[in-house]
Amino acid sequence: MADVLKRVPVREQDPKVRATNFEEVCYGYNKEEAMEEATRCLNCKNAKCIQGCPVSINIPGFVAKVKDGDIEGAYKVIGESSALPAICGRVCPQESQCESKCIRGIKGDPVSIGKLERFVADYALENDIKPAKADKTNGHKVAVIGSGPSGLTCAGDLAKLGYEVTVFEALHELGGVLVYGIPEFRLPKQKVVKKEIEKVKELGVKFETNVVIGKSTTIDQLMEEENFEAVFIGSGAGLPMFMGIPGETANGVFSANEYLTRSNLMKAFDDSYDTPIVAGKKVAVVGGGNVAMDAARTALRLGAEVHIVYRRSEAELPARVEEVHHAKEEGVIFDLLTNPKEILVDDNGWVKGMKVVKMELGEPDASGRRRPVEIPGSEYEIEVDTVIMSLGTSPNPLISSTTKGLEINKRKCIVAEESNGQTSKACVFAGGDAVTGAATVILAMGAGKAGAKGIHELLSAKNK
Repeated sequence: MADVLKRVPVREQDPKVRATNFEEVCYGYNKEEAMEEATRCLNCKNAKCIQGCPVSINIPGFVAKVKDGDIEGAYKVIGESSALPAICGRVCPQESQCESKCIRGIKGDPVSIGKLERFVADYALENDIKPAKADKTNGHKVAVIGSGPSGLTCAGDLAKLGYEVTVFEALHELGGVLVYGIPEFRLPKQKVVKKEIEKVKELGVKFETNVVIGKSTTIDQLMEEENFEAVFIGSGAGLPMFMGIPGETANGVFSANEYLTRSNLMKAFDDSYDTPIVAGKKVAVVGGGNVAMDAARTALRLGAEVHIVYRRSEAELPARVEEVHHAKEEGVIFDLLTNPKEILVDDNGWVKGMKVVKMELGEPDASGRRRPVEIPGSEYEIEVDTVIMSLGTSPNPLISSTTKGLEINKRKCIVAEESNGQTSKACVFAGGDAVTGAATVILAMGAGKAGAKGIHELLSAKNK
């Protein structure tokens, strides 16, 4: 009998091996392991794990099906709430959401909800289990801008309700941040992302790529000339932030967005593609979030010695514990309580080093985290040839600047109601990073669900 206090371990690639390839790190559960892990669920009547899930999946319901070996039934339960379970099972921060509320976790390990969701979703992809779709369309047209997690969720939910949904994507590939932002070793594109998008297509959603809203057409034109009755903006936050320190415009300085996009979308890591990247021999990644870990682990796989430069201590790192653990296992070096002051540039305009200063933690700031303070006289130089800035992103102002009556805040984010995504413009809704700034995939999905609900309520009342 397995120890009910300990979760069933998940098999992973050996760190030394995976640091040299872009194959997925985690292998996930097989059916026997998943059923064994599912037996640890207490099937709570008042399930707090559901409250911790931004898309409110019936977690005890699907886990009970896994326990009984009914994997197709488990997929149907998850499908009532989530259009992208194979993605969420891999990249959701379950440890701070559903699993953090798990009662089993009080005296032992919480149930491995994320890995069970991944197993169920992968089983459905491998066995081509179809999502439940609407019997017929209701004749009402809705436009969704962006094919990232927020847009895909909104589109899928509306299609299930019978709406004729068209998703407009600016890039040539569908998936938004799922394709260009998250590396292959965390989220396989062909095996997972493309197949999940196919499931959304099977619900009846249409997709148009290479359409830049604000240039190719505008929201006003979609509504006035193409008869879309409502629009959901899920265009993400792709505008990178920089520190404003000397040397940031040198050759060899990247935003994490550019570095990851060139690797993930343009396959810069593959010698057979004509889209190389200056990978660097010694790389400094400035920042401590999940994107910083993704950039650092990508640079490592491209052959560099990689340093994470972060101004707070390990306890304050915003990245998932699992991502930090994997980065350390693979050999990423952490220069904590360290902050860049200047990027040093050689005579040819290329990075040759970075001047940094040691920090200590002072009083808490507005976020509740202790504010980092420079230690006088502690400056020193580190030798690097590439610097990747991973300091967060903000929404591109193109959509807001070309849409009449759309209110934005001082961070250039679209202002929208949290409960239903309604913006200041009638029949226009928004959610995800375009509203909150850079956040997690699952929070964007939650916003997509709220937007679909808001659009459905509005159009149902309007068309009575």
